Amino acid sequence: MGENTSKRRSPHLSPPHLNEAKGAELQVQTQKEEGTEDYGPDQRGIYGYAMGVLWLLCGVVYGGFLAATTLCCREKNRKLKRKPPCSKQCYIWPIILATLFTFLAIAASGVVLGGSSRFHSRAKTVVNIIMETADEASDNIYNATGAMKNIRDNLETTNEGTEASGFLNSTSQRLDAQAAEIEKEDKKNRRLIDKGLKIVYIITTVVISLNLIFLVALSVSGYLRLRRALHLLIIVCWSLTVLCWLFFGIYFFLEKFAGDTCTALEDFQQDPHNNSLSAILPCDELRSAKSVLLDVSVGIYDLVNEVNANISLLQSSSIPNIVSVCNPFSAPPEYQYQPENCPANTIRIGDIPQVLKVFTCSNGDATCKEGEYISTSDLKTVEAYTSSIQSLLNAFPGMESLVDCQIVKEAFTEILLKHCKPMKKYVRMVWAAMMVLSMIMVGLVLTWTTKARHNQKRHFSDGSVKPHSVAANVMESSTAKVIESFKP
Repeated sequence: MGENTSKRRSPHLSPPHLNEAKGAELQVQTQKEEGTEDYGPDQRGIYGYAMGVLWLLCGVVYGGFLAATTLCCREKNRKLKRKPPCSKQCYIWPIILATLFTFLAIAASGVVLGGSSRFHSRAKTVVNIIMETADEASDNIYNATGAMKNIRDNLETTNEGTEASGFLNSTSQRLDAQAAEIEKEDKKNRRLIDKGLKIVYIITTVVISLNLIFLVALSVSGYLRLRRALHLLIIVCWSLTVLCWLFFGIYFFLEKFAGDTCTALEDFQQDPHNNSLSAILPCDELRSAKSVLLDVSVGIYDLVNEVNANISLLQSSSIPNIVSVCNPFSAPPEYQYQPENCPANTIRIGDIPQVLKVFTCSNGDATCKEGEYISTSDLKTVEAYTSSIQSLLNAFPGMESLVDCQIVKEAFTEILLKHCKPMKKYVRMVWAAMMVLSMIMVGLVLTWTTKARHNQKRHFSDGSVKPHSVAANVMESSTAKVIESFKP
């Protein structure tokens, strides 16, 4: 994931048409590479899957062999001669090995459970940061479009500014569509990722907990020589060992995936629009909003200049003390939002109604005193306009941070600095402990399987030889009595 996004266009001077052609060629090439990107077999955890399948096949083959020998070879087992008794070492070593494997498996299981819990917590935090960033992006857009709709409604009620009303209507619709798309992707990805993380965590916890219970029960059954329980628990632990190998492969893949995701986050900070994550994050979807934002800046800039031109006429004639309105945008062609650069003798757009109240008719629209030039209805109209425009300006920094991807870059910086390294460490700890646990379970199951097989052979040998021995002893005793009866 990180390899494809590491290619960058080198800064050099060339004719514009060559730059555009090279940029288009590079974009097509990158898209092709991203479309064909895949993990190799070693990165997908294929070794864990292969060991799980191999162990399962061995269990099936060995189980079939035991069933065949048990059902078809009973008569042969009855004719076996008594074997010499096993020495004490024959009984002690399996018990020692089984005890050692049991304690090691318990320790490895604890590491797996602890690491899995911490990895799930870190991964959940990373997902929440990304999704909260998307939520914040859509909220900022809705704040801006809400102010635009208020301005549009005010224009429609006054039957003025038809062109401006149409512009605000189309702009708000475009931004609402972007916000709706972000919300849609946010909900879909949040649901899928949360579900996947929860399933892996729950299944891991259940499998390891059951494995811990059954491996202890297996050893206890072996110590107490519970033959039937031992055979049943060997089958169960054999199956759980298969799952342990499979989960080793899954967490091995998750480590590679987490590492590539962190690499993609680093590349996203350098080039948000040409990255494997750009399809699910707001930056790529809001690229078209930059032109919309520029149109809004130009519209407010021109409106404030027109108002200030009228104020200048009033200052030179009837109202010399009236103050000018601060234009929060810089001169063309930049139109940068800079409210902090307003002169001290100007007011904000949102403060215009407070200034105009001094010149509003105090007795209603019927009669106005000297120095009162504005009717109450006109003041309410101005309040509606200015409050809507000020709300739009308040949302403007958030919109700018979205278009420049600043809000996303800040979120990814937090992930890279605080969560990426611990998340990779914990998932590496899980797959390493899972691999060790799988090997320990193989040794434990083979130890008790060998012990159970040896006990079964000894059981058959004891059961088949005893009747033959009794008959031989009876015949020897009878022969001796007959010989003694013929003696003088």
